[in-house]
Parts: sequence; C-alpha cells; structure tokens
Amino acid sequence: MSLDNSTVAKIARLARIRVGADEQPHLASELNHVLGWIEQLSEVDTKGVEPMTSVAPMTQRLRPDQVALENDRDAVLANAPESVAGFYVVPKVVE
Repeated sequence: MSLDNSTVAKIARLARIRVGADEQPHLASELNHVLGWIEQLSEVDTKGVEPMTSVAPMTQRLRPDQVALENDRDAVLANAPESVAGFYVVPKVVE
C-alpha cells in the first residue's frame, strides 16, 4: 500500500493536524515506511505463540471466596448524616 499526497492531506484533516503542502511528500514517505514495517510484521509466523497481556510474566493473585455478612441497613445508615424511612437524604441539586 502506498500513500500519496492527497491521502496524507485527508489523514491530516481527519486527525485535525495542519500539514502544509511542502510537508506532505515527506510525511507520505514516512507513513509509507511505517506501513512497510506493518506489512513485514504480517509475514511473521505466530502459530503456537500464546497471546500476552504484559511483557513481564505475571500471575494473578487469587484469594479464597468467603461468605460475609450482608449489608446491615441500620449499620450502613448510621454513617449517613441524615436518613428517612431507611433511605439516605441528599440535598436537592436540580430545581
């Protein structure tokens, strides 16, 4: 795939980047080099390679599931500055 000046101008417009007409040939050349590298990557055989989430080997630390007491409404509402009929009272913000 090769990019020309009109394609570079369109990409610049979509990215909202101001690129002068004198800069477009150089930018087209740079983008063509990047696309060439991407095409090289597609030629690499990756069969049998596990997908990675990080470059460093990591394991997730797990903890055992434990049954906990459910939220006690009265204990939770004890932290509220004001409550009515088992609900938090909050100031009105929309009139």
